Amino acid sequence: MSDLEHLIEEALRPIGSGPPPPSRDLFARVLDSVADDRARRRRARRTVALWVAAVALVATLVLTLTPQSNGDLLMPWWILELATNLVLVAMAVWLGPFIKRFGRAYAADVFHDNPMTGKSYIVLTDIVYYLIFTAYICFTVTFAPTPEWDNDISALVTPQQLQSEVFRIGGILLVIGILHGLNIVLMPVLGRLFSLNRRVTNTHGTAPGPPA
Repeated sequence: MSDLEHLIEEALRPIGSGPPPPSRDLFARVLDSVADDRARRRRARRTVALWVAAVALVATLVLTLTPQSNGDLLMPWWILELATNLVLVAMAVWLGPFIKRFGRAYAADVFHDNPMTGKSYIVLTDIVYYLIFTAYICFTVTFAPTPEWDNDISALVTPQQLQSEVFRIGGILLVIGILHGLNIVLMPVLGRLFSLNRRVTNTHGTAPGPPA
């Protein structure tokens, strides 16, 4: 504790009083904090293990389904298309809870006057998020090679198809990033409007009526 903090504490302390007694539930709160930290670490390890297992499984499936010729892999176009769709689904499943976990505190601070409104707002944004991801996958999925891929004869993966699949992944990241940025900017405005609306409603509700 610095000298300034010590002087402030001495000035505000009542005369004749000793140091404040320790909190009775301090040890229990410390134990709860340690338990929560261990639980977070376990969840983080499980998440990493699941992602490693998923990547290993996808890689194994791709190598198993891809034929070989003289030691070279000849990957059909549909394997890369299927792998890209799996990556998009995995991104949707992972990004949603990730954004929600760090957005709860922000929403609670913005909607501190309307906690239920903040919870409803988070739920609605989750629905919009998954709808956007599902629509993007449905709009960009391919069921047959396109002329731009230049693989009509061989039906194998070409650099043009690989570029197209990378463009799909980058596109959804750009869309989610832009929408998430707009949400961060607009959320305080909405929180302020809801707070003002509630204050006006409470003021009108408690104001005396006109004289008879």
